[in-house]
Amino acid sequence: MKSIVLNSLLGVILSIHCAMAQSSTTSPIPPDSEIRQILVDRIDRDRQSVGIVIGVIEPAGRTVVAYGSLDKGDKRPLDGDTIFEIGSVTKVFTSLLLSDMVQRGEVALTDPVTKYLPPGVKMPERGGRQITLQDLATHTSGLPRLPSNLAPKDPANPYADYSVDQLYQFLSGYQLTRDIGSQYEYSNLGGGLLGHVLARRAGMDYEALERTRISEPLGMKSTNVTLSTEAKTRFAVGHNQALEPVAYWDLPTLAGAGALRSTANDLLSFLAANLGYTKSPLAPAMAAMLTVRRPSGTPGLEIALGWHILTKNGHEIIWHNGGTGGFRTFIGYDPKNRVGVVALSNTSTTTGVDDIGRHLLDVTFPLAQPPKEHKQVAVDPKLFDGYVGRYELTPKFILTVTRENNQLFVQATGQPKFEIFPEGERDYFLKVVDAEITFETDGQGKATGLVLHQGGDKRAKRIEGETPPPKQHQQVAVDPKLFDGYIGRYELAPGFILTVTREGDRLFTQATGQSKIEIFPESDRDYFLKVTDAQITFETDSQGRATGLVLHQAGDHHAKRIE
Repeated sequence: MKSIVLNSLLGVILSIHCAMAQSSTTSPIPPDSEIRQILVDRIDRDRQSVGIVIGVIEPAGRTVVAYGSLDKGDKRPLDGDTIFEIGSVTKVFTSLLLSDMVQRGEVALTDPVTKYLPPGVKMPERGGRQITLQDLATHTSGLPRLPSNLAPKDPANPYADYSVDQLYQFLSGYQLTRDIGSQYEYSNLGGGLLGHVLARRAGMDYEALERTRISEPLGMKSTNVTLSTEAKTRFAVGHNQALEPVAYWDLPTLAGAGALRSTANDLLSFLAANLGYTKSPLAPAMAAMLTVRRPSGTPGLEIALGWHILTKNGHEIIWHNGGTGGFRTFIGYDPKNRVGVVALSNTSTTTGVDDIGRHLLDVTFPLAQPPKEHKQVAVDPKLFDGYVGRYELTPKFILTVTRENNQLFVQATGQPKFEIFPEGERDYFLKVVDAEITFETDGQGKATGLVLHQGGDKRAKRIEGETPPPKQHQQVAVDPKLFDGYIGRYELAPGFILTVTREGDRLFTQATGQSKIEIFPESDRDYFLKVTDAQITFETDSQGRATGLVLHQAGDHHAKRIE
């Protein structure tokens, strides 16, 4: 969630130019001053980051442009050696390891994953076909985005306690829901599993494999999973959407999915090798990564080994992005113009830095629009009485408006209550997210509906009738073993997931972008929340395993379990 930071952040620009082979192609990269202004706007105007570093490589040389700071109140400037979590950009390195091991004759793309797992681990199969290493690298394995038994003790560091045994247990019990190779579905599980089996094949852990095969040969001295004491002094602090510091992420088991930390200078060295500016023994493996291509389901977008390939007007951009709890990352290059861009932010926001990276590679890709500026004004609180009520955006998604003294609040189905602030008698805005509400009223000032302005204009008709009083619930004792069948992820709507986890004898639910909340049993399958008037009923199969759930809150909302 976003909050306003009143102080301006320290800005610095550092340009490093080194001689490289010249090209007859004119670089599309904007000048440093224009890049810097983009960062100034993103940080000072839009409040979408605490610090951003941009790295550019082109025929004329390398440039690093940085603005902001390592942390709020930390006056040390960012530069090309500042370390960031790079999240899923790690998957490009993992797929390069695969390609390199193929070049060395150590593995084959068509090798079944099970070949590199212990004998007791059963990989899921379907239609007589086994999942291959290539299927993992192209996100077409049929495996889900995350394993359903990922139940972090600390949601702020969600992968830290996920063990190899848990990974093996999930794989051995999972049933594929689609044919292998039939559909692209981005999978952190698949990326992590690929890194795991390649490390097993090499006889070393993932960190050592990546370091000896990629970072050391390319001279990337600051690209590691584990940081030295000196490197930690250059490690930027991660921040959430509210620009508040958050914990770093650790991925011991699924390291291949997102465990690496790196710098703009190191990632520029990585791009230099991919673009042929520097000679590297990895060049054949890098080239081979782009020869395997599968459709993503999105027009103009293919998935290669690790990389995504975006084609626009016959022109290709090779790219990947990454995100952790406190960082957003983009890396991409244009092989025709021989230019590449790295964008690193120490803040995880919805806007991110993907748009900056793409825009620098091709100016026809627009920059994200800044959030609208709002000015709160004073209005007569008596107006609020005409707005209190329930508004139906869809049959299963209701906005409930309530008044508490001189404050007005809105609560969407399955979400927390947020205050809304007037900028006119009928126009209100939220501070936690870029959204506004306009009430449509009759001659007496009573709202007949509202318009939610968020990603477009969405009209909601007022539902007449008083909101029923909360149902009284009585907690009962149930066997905590039941909870194991309920742990998992349930999709209420695209992009809105309820994650159910267990901690000892307690059960919790966490909605996308919200805090974890304990739920309490009133029967084996019926549970309620104490912090809000909401209940959950699990729908189970004959073995007691949930296949879905129903959220009872301003109506009944069915959510299918996602594996």
